[in-house]
Parts: sequence; structure tokens; C-alpha cells
Amino acid sequence: MSGPSARTDRVDAERVARVCEALTSVLEQGQLRRDADTLAAYGRDESDSGVFPPDVVVFPETTAQVSAVFKACVAHGVPFTPCGARSGKSGGSLPLNGGVAVSLERMNRIHSISVEDLTAVVGPGVVTGDLMKAVEAQGLFYPPDPNSWEFCTLGGNVAENAGGPRALKYGVTRDYVIGLEWVLPDGEVLRVGRRTIKGVAGYDLVGLFVGSEGTLGVATEITLQLIPLPRKVLTALVVFPSVLDAARGVSAVLAAGILPRCLELIDDVALRAVDGRGFQFPAGAGSVVIAEVDGHGEEGLLEELSRLGDICAQQGATQTLVARDEGQREKLWAVRRAISPALRALKPHKISEDIVVPRSKIPEIIQRLKMMGAELGLTVATYGHAGDGNLHANILYEGPHQRGLVDEALRRMLVMTVELGGTITGEHGVGLAKREFLALEQGPALLDLQRRLKSFFDPSGLLNPQKIFPALKRST
Repeated sequence: MSGPSARTDRVDAERVARVCEALTSVLEQGQLRRDADTLAAYGRDESDSGVFPPDVVVFPETTAQVSAVFKACVAHGVPFTPCGARSGKSGGSLPLNGGVAVSLERMNRIHSISVEDLTAVVGPGVVTGDLMKAVEAQGLFYPPDPNSWEFCTLGGNVAENAGGPRALKYGVTRDYVIGLEWVLPDGEVLRVGRRTIKGVAGYDLVGLFVGSEGTLGVATEITLQLIPLPRKVLTALVVFPSVLDAARGVSAVLAAGILPRCLELIDDVALRAVDGRGFQFPAGAGSVVIAEVDGHGEEGLLEELSRLGDICAQQGATQTLVARDEGQREKLWAVRRAISPALRALKPHKISEDIVVPRSKIPEIIQRLKMMGAELGLTVATYGHAGDGNLHANILYEGPHQRGLVDEALRRMLVMTVELGGTITGEHGVGLAKREFLALEQGPALLDLQRRLKSFFDPSGLLNPQKIFPALKRST
């Protein structure tokens, strides 16, 4: 499941030297780096998939430079791996065979925001939170909100089809990308999609490229559709005695036809990790749900929250506390964003998974995960976007001596997820971390079709190798 299972046949140093020489005529001073600190930094991400330093990191600033880098790598037989903020959770941007890490972080301009057309055109290195603030200043709204929005980039969001808490009501990145300037693995530059909100001419290549995890090329310009900014947002903290009560509350709210923009569940372990870190949870809280609604009139939103609170009370909720102002809202969301790093204070190591199950199965999967953790002697923290069935299930452990148990827990987790009609990843992607488990939910014919698509776009096999698909057995 983790990095050590990957083949790490590094590219020949002579080929790397030839690529570097070829790129000196393409890149300016400072756009190609080989110092040890830079290589170490670009050899890891936010997953626990291992450390794989590249041989060189390049920082193109234009589409033409990206194209030239790709062409040079293919010409000299050197693997190349796109990356951005390296905030991914699946090892998708790790350069497993060394070679060239292609960082798009300097392509960070917001080119345009159109109030009339409800669109924005951005570079892949634009930080997601910066775009959010820029469009909201003009009365517009970009809904996708991955938990790392303060530092993740839109190019990475496109590569992984990122979601977030607001996906319950508003959808994920793919729902807002309408056009792309795209560099194929051989360096050819295409424009796919459109600048209009509607359009069905030709195949949906935008839909194919968004979520392709850096294996079919990269976006060097992204055209996004926007929507009007809701004038009012209300946020509530719903307190439950246990996580199973909270899970049943989430299911009951959705079954009643209420569609909040967020329904975030925090279980007992995650709650313990963040309690007192800028926010004090009510006494007796065994689990909580952050519920958020938005619209254009406060009265209707208060009525919706009141109904939501009543439904949760029927499932055992003890309190529904509505944030009085923006400061209280931000404290709640700051707590939610702090969960992942805070869990590391409970145990030295953790693995984070983002499974998805049908919403009706949320209580069952949580119960089964807790039972599995107890059986194996591991701590399981479950939190996340319960409103759309996307849960971040974390395995916390002491150290390498428990890694065998951790791998077994992860295997069981993904097996039971698929058994319940779910999928092994909702927003983190397959990358390296889950590639050996993709066959749990996709049959041989479907895997073969996708491998053929990869080969069609990347016949050299040099772009982001060994990602997504299970390793093929070597012939003897």
C-alpha cells in the first residue's frame, strides 16, 4: 500500500545530464535546481507513501516552457512527474523513478474574472483560497473547498478532481472546469472545452483530463465557471453522545429532503484530538456534526437549521448550537481543518484514507471500522464529508513494528467499503497509495481499457509512471 511496494528503478544519470543540458536553452537561471534540499522537498507529499527524490526539479513559467520540458524528457528517455503544492494524500506526485519533477507553482496568475460571464481563467499554480477570495470580492462564488484550500493549487485540484465539505450541495472540481489549455505527454499543446457555460461539441476531454492524476498531461490554463455568492451562511454545531448517533443523524437529515451545503462529521477520536485547540466542545460530546446552510434570506435558513436540529434530536443529539457571527463560524471550521495534523499528537504515525459509501451505509461502515480497530489493537479516527458518504478514515499507530497490522487494517477497510457498494477514493485519488486496490472495484476489462488510454496519450510511458493501475507482473 505504501511507497516501499513501488519499483524504484532510477533513470540513468547520463540521461538526466543530457536533459539538463537541453533545458539550459529553454529555462532561465533559477528555473532548474539540483540542490539536495530542493530534491528532498520534492520527493515527498502529504501521504505516508515514502520519499522518492527526483534528480532535478524544474519550474516552468509558461506553457511553451512546459511543452519544451516534456519534449526534452521524452527525447532523452527520462521520466517526468508533474507537481504543485505537494499536498496530495495518495503519492500521486512522487517521482518514483527519479528523473524530472515539473513544478507548476510559478504559473500562479489569475488571468481574468468575468462578472458578466461568470467565469475565471487561472494558471495551475494559483492557490485555491486565493481564487476564492478574489471572486468573492466581486460577489461571485467558487464552491470546491478542499481542506487544504489555504495552500493547495488549482492545478492539483484539477489533477485529483478535488472536493471538500461543500461538495454535498455544490459538487466537485470537475463540475466547475469548462475549459483547459493542456500539454500532452509528448509536449503537444491543446485547448479543450469551451468558454461558455453550456456546450456539447465533441468528446468530453475536459471530463477525461480532470481527475487523471497527472498521467495524461497537465493543465497550464484553467477556465472555471462561477456562481453568484450566497448572501447568507449559517453554521451550527450539532452535539451527539456517540459517533453512531451522529452517523444516523446525518442519514436522517438527508432522508428528510434537507440539503445543507455541508454536513461534516467528527468522531470521538478526532474530537479528542482537537478539543481545546481554539475551541471547547460542550461537556459530554461524544461526536459532533458541523451543519451549514446558505441562501439569500436568514429567516428561511434559520427554519432549515431548526428542522435539521429537530431531526438530529430524534437520533439522540443533545444540542444544536448556531454560530452567532463570522468569528464563531471560522472557529468551527478552523477546528475541522486542524483535525488531520492534530491526530498526529495522539500517535506518532497515521494513514489517512478517503473512502466513500452510499449515504445509507454511513452508520454501518463507521461501526465496522471501529470494531476492526478494536480487533487489531489500532486506533481508528473517522471524520469528514459524511453528507456525501465521503469519510476520512485514519489509522493511528505507534511505529514500524505495527506496519503489518496497519496494512491489514487498510486492506480490510477497502474491502468492506467496496462490499457496501462504495469506492476506494472520493477525492484523494489512487496515485501510488491505492493502486494495488483498484481491482477491488474495477474488473480486468475496465482496467485494461484505462491502461490503453494511458498508452495512447503517453506511448513512451514516461509521464508520472507507476501510478493508478496495479503493477503488472513481470514475466520470468
